[in-house]
Amino acid sequence: MSEQYIGIDIGGTYIKGVLIDREKAVKKISNDTNDGAAHWQDSVAEVYQELLKLSSGRISGVGLSAPGIANQLNQKIVCMPGRLQGLEEFDWSVFFKRPVQVLNDAHAALIAESTWGVAKDMANVVMLTLGTGVGGGLLINGQLHQGFLQRAGHLGHICVDASVDTRDITGISGSLEDAVGEVSLSQRSLGKFNNTRELVTAYSSGETWATYVWLTTVRKLALGIVSFTNAISPDLVVLSGGITRAKEKLLDPLSTFLDIYEWRVGGWATPIKLAHFKEYAGAIGAALFTQSKINTT
Repeated sequence: MSEQYIGIDIGGTYIKGVLIDREKAVKKISNDTNDGAAHWQDSVAEVYQELLKLSSGRISGVGLSAPGIANQLNQKIVCMPGRLQGLEEFDWSVFFKRPVQVLNDAHAALIAESTWGVAKDMANVVMLTLGTGVGGGLLINGQLHQGFLQRAGHLGHICVDASVDTRDITGISGSLEDAVGEVSLSQRSLGKFNNTRELVTAYSSGETWATYVWLTTVRKLALGIVSFTNAISPDLVVLSGGITRAKEKLLDPLSTFLDIYEWRVGGWATPIKLAHFKEYAGAIGAALFTQSKINTT
């Protein structure tokens, strides 16, 4: 009987689940999160039960990814203020009546990319998730780096503009998240744009204000990336999230800014790639994280 693993990703809108074997994801499903409802965990249970029904082998492990910081043993999320009421300190092993590996959703996405995606066989990788906010993950010497208090990889919370007085959710001023994330786009564009799609469409048509806002955004992203390459010297930087749907509209100006700012020892530029996995990256990574934990114990 083949071994299979379940991975579940909890987002603000959808619960996504996958069933994987040793080589690929064999089933994918999703369900509404019902964020804010008293029993949103029921949606997770429904996805889990459906994956059990779809399994053709023995379920060897269950992994779960979610926003926030996991505890030291990767058993539960211990810090996630303001979203998904009841997520903090929720014991998933009790809920599923079996051991569950829990990790940050951006960390899970990095695991997916470094195991089966564009970062496969890379030892040192920086991943940035560019969406409503900016998250990320670090692969150091082939291992997910979670660090002291498991908070490593919150790459959106570095400072890229010390002149800004407003502080982000971690307390830092002028953060990469506030400079790039969609959460602040309306404010950055003086109310002109509410989402990245609108901004990029206007930029593509040559609108002056859109061009200024977009290129300012990409420039600060480039400064953040260069800060990471100087500090960590990764083999690869992976970009994921909704902002990457802009594709060449993002990559072309980003390349120009990196040409200006990156320290290229011996003429070598750090490769930048868009992530292979999209909306199911967290679920796939959670399943793979569990698989690796079980196979090394």
